Amino acid sequence: MIFKNRLNFSSGCVDWVIVGLGNPGRRYENTRHNVGFLVLDLLSDKWGIPTKKLKFQSLFGMGHGAGVRVLLLRPQTYMNRSGEAVRDCLRFYKVPPERTLVIYDDASLPTGKLRIREKGSDGGHNGLKSILYQLQTDVFPRVKIGIGSPRGAVGASGTHGAPGTVSASGASGGLVGWVLGGFSPEEGPIIRDALEKACGATEEIITRGAVYAMDRYN
Repeated sequence: MIFKNRLNFSSGCVDWVIVGLGNPGRRYENTRHNVGFLVLDLLSDKWGIPTKKLKFQSLFGMGHGAGVRVLLLRPQTYMNRSGEAVRDCLRFYKVPPERTLVIYDDASLPTGKLRIREKGSDGGHNGLKSILYQLQTDVFPRVKIGIGSPRGAVGASGTHGAPGTVSASGASGGLVGWVLGGFSPEEGPIIRDALEKACGATEEIITRGAVYAMDRYN
């Protein structure tokens, strides 16, 4: 693909930062915990914005998405330090938290279910917990993508985000093994549809606002 949407924005010239959460490295590709990265892959292709620049402990790219000046941010810190990358990027480009959209997985939602929020708690998600701590505010929109939960898994608090040992089935280690495992063949079409919807929700949020997107997608 030839990317035609590259822009060299200077400090203060970004309208929205769109953050996809995940863990870096081949081991974690296409796992439940990396759906934020997967949505960024689709947005990158759709908008022609490669995320190959390295800064802010992240891979990122800048350009126009849905007619808006955007920065796509893919933290490379591992999930529980994602906030450091987001903080550094927002400070450099002078983007307020309320114009920062975070996309991530949610084990409390059924697989494929979308939930959009304007603000809120971390819900036990270590990536979001790190962002809340570093930004010192919960007022930023987010798109949560349901990944389901394993039978018998005990609460997400303190476990949802740290890399751990995963069996071939991805089901070991309770919730940790679940989120770091891959989707089943039956879940494939469901999650692909959810990722496409998350892209649509992202465009609605940055052009028409989170409330409008909530009415359409929640």
